[in-house]
Amino acid sequence: MSELVLDCRDPERLAEFWCEVLGFVELDREGDDIEIGPPEGFGGLHPTLILSRSEEPKNGKLRLHFDVNATDRDQDAELERLLAAGARPVDVGQTGEESWVPLADPEGNEFCLLRARLT
Repeated sequence: MSELVLDCRDPERLAEFWCEVLGFVELDREGDDIEIGPPEGFGGLHPTLILSRSEEPKNGKLRLHFDVNATDRDQDAELERLLAAGARPVDVGQTGEESWVPLADPEGNEFCLLRARLT
């Protein structure tokens, strides 16, 4: 797969958050940049994320949109887990009828929690 770069103020905190959310681990570190990805490492089906320190990161809607979908718990339980990890709800104009929940990571980058797909 490939690498995705996300500019942020605090790569340590964001790495901790996304590792918790996605089940990723730290794969590499170069200066202030931290690369995280699946425990099996590079070259699998999942992309790796490089969290790069920036004094003026872009917040809000990312160039790449993350959807989180739990497969081992219902949506309410996953929402509770994400909020405990540091996510916060955001208002993107939803009506309340959506099957997804808009959230932001600790740096303000938006992502969605989809209805759970239990397997």
